Amino acid sequence: MNLGRRERVRAATIMEITETARRLLVKDGPDAVSLRAIAREMGMTAPALYRYFPSHGDLLRHVVGALFNDLTDGLVDALAEVPDHNMYAKFDAACRAFRGWAHAHAKEYALLFATPVPGVGQAEQVDFAAECGRRFGMTFLNLFRDLWEKHPFPVPADDQIPAEVRDQLADYRERIQADLPLGCLLVFLQCWVRLHGAVSLEVFGHLDFALTDIEPFFELGVVEIAARLGLCPDPFADPPDG
Repeated sequence: MNLGRRERVRAATIMEITETARRLLVKDGPDAVSLRAIAREMGMTAPALYRYFPSHGDLLRHVVGALFNDLTDGLVDALAEVPDHNMYAKFDAACRAFRGWAHAHAKEYALLFATPVPGVGQAEQVDFAAECGRRFGMTFLNLFRDLWEKHPFPVPADDQIPAEVRDQLADYRERIQADLPLGCLLVFLQCWVRLHGAVSLEVFGHLDFALTDIEPFFELGVVEIAARLGLCPDPFADPPDG
């Protein structure tokens, strides 16, 4: 779609505001991302920014959305480099890309996964940040669905899942409109919790008490998660970079 001059200028300004907010976040933390500080960095007045973002919360949610898109684009690029038939390599690439982004953007990662913006991530939210967050989540879920369809792995039957968990999984499945067994969604969440927990503990320095080189420990965890999904590394494949 071709944008008119006014729309192009507005889009460019929103991008500049977002990039300025991200620089302030990285430099001084989330408390430094204020409309006044951004206006000062851009040579604008704070009231002028209200034409683009009506509140500080709206601005932060837009930054969160942009960060989710940046992270998701990295995952998509990493997955695209792996042949479709090699599901272990795809799973490994996604895990590595997630960890790599977290290390390269630790403060942005903290905003997304440690100190979320109020309202972001709630099921009823339909704003930019929530949509970008769902795009990130669906990248992993679509990989998981692809794996399930190509190489189904053992999952608990519905009657083996505690009722309190089963009902929540059913609600989750309806919200995301996923044609997957409840047991499959349970395994997906369990794998995600383990991956996310491992990366977060590492990035926030909570494994330093025991480990000085965490990468081999992380790789061991990826192999164990993959094994739960019936995936085994190809002994003839080239070792991954990074």
